[in-house]
Amino acid sequence: MVIFLEIHTQPSAAPVIQALRSIGYNAQTAIADIVDNSVDAKADYIDIEFEYDMGDGYIRIADNGIGMTEGELQKAMTIGSKDPRDKRAKEELGRFGMGLKTASFSMGKRLCVITKKDGVTSERCWDLDYVSDKNEWLLHKSVPNEVRNRVGQVEGNSGTIVFIDRLDRFCGYGSHKVLKQDSYYSKVRRIHKYLEMVFHVMLEKYLLITINGNALCPWNPFLEGNSRRIEGEEQILRVNKNIIRITPYVLPHPSTFNQVDYKYAGGVKGWRDQQGFYIYRENRMVSFGDWFGMFPKDVPSELVRIKIEFSNAADNDWKIDVKKSTIFIPDEIKEDLKAIAKYYRQISQEMMLYRTKTTRTGGKIKGTLNTWELATDNIDSAYLLNRTHPVLTDILKTVDNNVRRKINIYLKLIELGSPNNLLKSGNMVKKERQQVDGKSRKLIIDYAEILFSTDIELDAEKVAETISMMSGFEGIEIDTIKKVIEKEVNINEPNNP
Repeated sequence: MVIFLEIHTQPSAAPVIQALRSIGYNAQTAIADIVDNSVDAKADYIDIEFEYDMGDGYIRIADNGIGMTEGELQKAMTIGSKDPRDKRAKEELGRFGMGLKTASFSMGKRLCVITKKDGVTSERCWDLDYVSDKNEWLLHKSVPNEVRNRVGQVEGNSGTIVFIDRLDRFCGYGSHKVLKQDSYYSKVRRIHKYLEMVFHVMLEKYLLITINGNALCPWNPFLEGNSRRIEGEEQILRVNKNIIRITPYVLPHPSTFNQVDYKYAGGVKGWRDQQGFYIYRENRMVSFGDWFGMFPKDVPSELVRIKIEFSNAADNDWKIDVKKSTIFIPDEIKEDLKAIAKYYRQISQEMMLYRTKTTRTGGKIKGTLNTWELATDNIDSAYLLNRTHPVLTDILKTVDNNVRRKINIYLKLIELGSPNNLLKSGNMVKKERQQVDGKSRKLIIDYAEILFSTDIELDAEKVAETISMMSGFEGIEIDTIKKVIEKEVNINEPNNP
């Protein structure tokens, strides 16, 4: 029998604390991680306050959740209070028992918590300067008197206040590089937008979050309620018996937005960088705008956003980190996700080329007057003439006096519908209060009359979409073209040449 001699050791407090402060949070992910605790505490109202005070301000996060007993608070303030291998309650966002401390330490050197449960108040305080000076894990049992008025008291019978000050890493407190007030509140605005995105599902259902008195509005990356978006069929995958739900979306062409709505729909990164997978754990976004090395980010694919949902039971499969902002896609589903993304990226590419909402059948766009098709799924591949163009098929079916005129129409569409010209357009977003000059109006009328004269069954919207893809009309939205056609062109009676 082998006998091992053991020595009980405890890590030095000062270096470990500094290491925990550098775990990789930014201000946005740190605040979001603290909000997770309030959500887990069943709060439906969270008030966040950022005070500048010439760099000597604070961050205060108060909620109306169930609060904690003194024992529960002591555990919550202990480093590593949860084993990540333990089974989590359904919808629980916490994982490592580290978020409250590490997120707070990443912004400031003092963390005070006051909590109330069933009318009984408890409090604790970490002062990192004191811990470093003593090099011991010394947790204060009460909030320092110097900040008690700033921390305030929990209103009602239950709730929790998290108070962080000495914000050296948030705004440069105690250094020669204190953030200016404008920069400080610009940072707060970025946090505001980030939380609107990350918690949008909860904000849509029940949760109210305010920042300095301003309520957050949920930012839904999939443009819920927009009639022009394409929603793909939900697909179910499994990894280690855990269900994963995938729902693809292709957003409308930029020309369907005004400038304000277009910028808003672009999100915190902008349209190009917001494309990709959006991954949700228990209705909380943990990753967004990333193809995970499967595809490059390019302009033709920027309309694609694919929603992926999993529960906290699948944390090991996704290797989610302490910050809940970095994950790895399980190898078992990479090829499935790649195939799904490839299909919807192609739809986005076709929509960007032809400015039309389409239905996919057999890899081609049906029901439009497009003159070009991609030879392969690669956006850089050669273009081929659309051999099923209704004008061409009509020519093949009829031999009469109209043949020459129809050939001219088709050739004109070929010349004006070049995809290369479409993608080089520098302004695809429609202008506010857009006006059409006389020359453009006359061309719209002329082209519309030509198209209606083909005896093909058309309506104003389809003709407007076709004209919008012609060179020279890239900056005019489809609705404006449609209004000109409806007002100026006789749609019901074909125009004779």
